[in-house]
Amino acid sequence: MPLVFEAPRRGKPPKHWLDLAPEERVEATEKLGLPRFRADQISRHVFDRLEVDAANFTDLPAAIRTDLGEQLFPNLLEQVTRRTTDDGSTVKTLWKLHDGSLLESVLMRYPNRTTLCISSQAGCGMACPFCATGQGGLKRNLSQGEITAQVLAADQQIASGVVPGATGRLNNIVFMGMGEPLANYNAVMGSIRTFVEPSPNGFGMSARHITVSTVGLVPQINRLTDEGLPLTLAVSLHAPDDELRDEIVPINNRWKVDEVVDAAWEYAKKTKRRVSIEYAMMRDINDQVERAELLAKVLKRRGDWGWVHVNLIPLNPTPGSKWTASRKADEVAFIETLERRGVPVTLRDTRGQEIDGACGQLAASVSGP
Repeated sequence: MPLVFEAPRRGKPPKHWLDLAPEERVEATEKLGLPRFRADQISRHVFDRLEVDAANFTDLPAAIRTDLGEQLFPNLLEQVTRRTTDDGSTVKTLWKLHDGSLLESVLMRYPNRTTLCISSQAGCGMACPFCATGQGGLKRNLSQGEITAQVLAADQQIASGVVPGATGRLNNIVFMGMGEPLANYNAVMGSIRTFVEPSPNGFGMSARHITVSTVGLVPQINRLTDEGLPLTLAVSLHAPDDELRDEIVPINNRWKVDEVVDAAWEYAKKTKRRVSIEYAMMRDINDQVERAELLAKVLKRRGDWGWVHVNLIPLNPTPGSKWTASRKADEVAFIETLERRGVPVTLRDTRGQEIDGACGQLAASVSGP
């Protein structure tokens, strides 16, 4: 499949309060004939109380609530299905957007935190052959509001008891769902600013608890570096050499391994945030000890000051795919090789595999139970 950077235009989603920056919300409020302080009241409903039905904003004049709801609180996400696994601690929700596009988000409860994996696009244009999302192609970019609404919905799910044992609000957000986040840069950054904006204008989350994943769009990594936000950058490398990466990560035909790793190193240097190198383990493709040696060499060449961590991902199966997870013995040998070379490494927990909710499995399909 070809790489797609320009998302198809399928009509703009309706404008929502979640699409607006704080100053734009004030302007929108005034256009409705309300005084400026009403914007603060409305935002408290949204971000403090998790309310998006303007009919329930009872501290606003009743006469204005209908107009407010119609103009600034359209329904962005319609739940199609919700599937649960891992003893109820992982919940995958399939959402339908205003134009019929589908996306998925995955809510995961761990012993000390709750994490949401969110989508930034409907589909993906990066065409990685081992990823179900990439093989489905790119339908369109999500709006800032559609991205932010996934987080609001997750907090509502936690509050309503959908995830047993989860309390309070989300602790972590990872842009590792459908889409290449840096290919939808403005909407993603707009949503992140809302996530970190203090109450009442946002969710008040820590930027350090937000991870942005990319297959290696070097100009956008550089742009993210200049934002000055201490986000976690995750680079989906999957191969340490250009010959293999050209095949399994097509973006490598535009920006090579050294260019991508250099951009990641600059990000770590400027933000003082450790970069995560994502590496999906594929049987007899990229899991050889010699590739572990080469990966260590590539990363150590940039210095040994704790700037990087390798996150190994057991490849998750997708229907009809020739790509298969590595043997356990090969996983162990790969890890031992990296550790012996002094490279920090972790083998990721494969949450949500039973419900096609794990990495590389999100395809936004309405088929199945």
